[in-house]
Amino acid sequence: MAGAAHCSLQAKRLLLDPKFEGYKLSLEPLACYQLGLDAAVAEVQLRDDQYTLDHMRAFGMYNYLHLDSWNQDNVYYVDQFGRVMNLSVTLDTALQKPREVFRLPTDLTVCDNRLCASMHFSSSIWVTLSDGTGRLYLIKSGKRGSSVSEKWEIVFNEELGSPFIIAHSVSFVKSDAHSLAVLLLRVEKDELDTKGSGFHVTLEWVTIAERKEGDRRYEIIKRRVLQGKSVPHYAAIEPSGDGLMIVSHKPFRFMQSESDKLEENDDVKVSNEKKDPLYCWQQTEDDVTITVHLPQDITKDDVKIHFSPDNICVTLKDQPPLMEGKLCSSVDHESCTWIIREDKSLEISLIKKNEGSRWPELIVGDTRGEFIMDSSQCSEIAESLMHLTSEVMNPNPEKENPPCNAQELEECDAFLEDGASLCRFDGDTLKVTHIINLGSNQYLFSVVVNPREMPCFCLRHDVDALLWQPHSDQPENMWEHIATFNALGYVQASKQDKKFMACAPDYSYAALCECLRRVFIYRQPTPLATVLYNRKEGRQVGQVAKQLVATLEANDPILGFQATSERLFVLTTKTLFLIKVNSGN
Repeated sequence: MAGAAHCSLQAKRLLLDPKFEGYKLSLEPLACYQLGLDAAVAEVQLRDDQYTLDHMRAFGMYNYLHLDSWNQDNVYYVDQFGRVMNLSVTLDTALQKPREVFRLPTDLTVCDNRLCASMHFSSSIWVTLSDGTGRLYLIKSGKRGSSVSEKWEIVFNEELGSPFIIAHSVSFVKSDAHSLAVLLLRVEKDELDTKGSGFHVTLEWVTIAERKEGDRRYEIIKRRVLQGKSVPHYAAIEPSGDGLMIVSHKPFRFMQSESDKLEENDDVKVSNEKKDPLYCWQQTEDDVTITVHLPQDITKDDVKIHFSPDNICVTLKDQPPLMEGKLCSSVDHESCTWIIREDKSLEISLIKKNEGSRWPELIVGDTRGEFIMDSSQCSEIAESLMHLTSEVMNPNPEKENPPCNAQELEECDAFLEDGASLCRFDGDTLKVTHIINLGSNQYLFSVVVNPREMPCFCLRHDVDALLWQPHSDQPENMWEHIATFNALGYVQASKQDKKFMACAPDYSYAALCECLRRVFIYRQPTPLATVLYNRKEGRQVGQVAKQLVATLEANDPILGFQATSERLFVLTTKTLFLIKVNSGN
């Protein structure tokens, strides 16, 4: 990640509400409809050898309900008979039973180490499907949501090794050929990991393309594997198929071929040879001293040094410049000197033009030198920072700006994983091009706002939850802040039994569900029809954000949870619930 650009997420102030007063519990009834399933959902329980936190995150917390973002209010799931079932909603009061649109050719019960079946909607007519046994299906579905036009037809299927789930997929055209890129997630045994969990996580990036000649069948043209030590919170391929973005607690890297490894070993050898600094430098308030060790055969006549107010150039014999570039600050070039010591070292003295200023570097952008600080300077810096530290928790509680006290933090302010990062990988170089250290910006959930764009991801920023839209084709604005859910970051942290989170694609509400029965809905602030006053402050309140709670009539655990602009879909083992959140108009 050495060559990666370190970026930051820029929140839009206009989308933040510092005066948000909280959610008001609303008792208004929510219309809730339920459909009994003909057969139970094909839930796969974790085996005894799937005991790590990564197994739980990847497979134990899997969302078995799949929303077709290309067709609103169109959901799919796989039942225990291997049937892909669809429910397409047009009118809540006239719901049809889920209908079968496809049946997996393999018998799922014969595979002992299978995972849950998974699918992803790559485009309005293409679907990628996995049966959980290690086989990938590429399906042309026709126009989905209609029993007349929706016909699922297998155009490619192949065994790809150990079982996996589909994390993401995209459909695109490159070099006049239709292609699909699929991201496969696995948690695999790692024999070399003796101190950790004994497992590693892999993301396999598979590209399938249509042949230009002959029968125009589809075939795999590229397989690349990334490996990491934690299940990614978010992993998505760019719409063009040229890159990949990952949010994870621990970093991922591409597994290299043998030729790449040899190349990297050569680079390591070269870097080791250059390990010693080219020069050392020290500074006082008035001057800078540079020391360079010279080869034995160099004499005074071989050394040529050119001083200017802002630059320096040091040359030995007829070789390329040993040191050259812009100085960190201006010098009195007419007073600068140099000398060769008895130990064959070149000593250069630069006189600072601005006395008292401390230089952070010698030559701008040059990392080949080493700065040596004397003991008096170390003591001076330590003394200047003394006011920021104390052996007492809060030595002066009456002070106007008291120091932060960790004991004042509430339980929901603590994050299990403070080291998450967002990385963008280039598909050609297989290197990280952009990286963002998310710090305490806890990952919450992802949602597809525009199916032609990458999925959005929601992060906690202080107490709020901010929604970010990646734009892979806009290097200057690669992550855009598009919506804010006020105080949701704080609220969700108090829900210890939460299982899934989601939001409407039009940002009108956010929702979360617990493992059993309860669903919480948080609407965006809306204007009031009646006059309401804040009794404490004696002012009129213009708008109110409402919290609603729905309790499902089911004892089975919630297995799937999806949100659209109008309604919430909640899937349990034997029932599919629809909660009407917003009216169609």
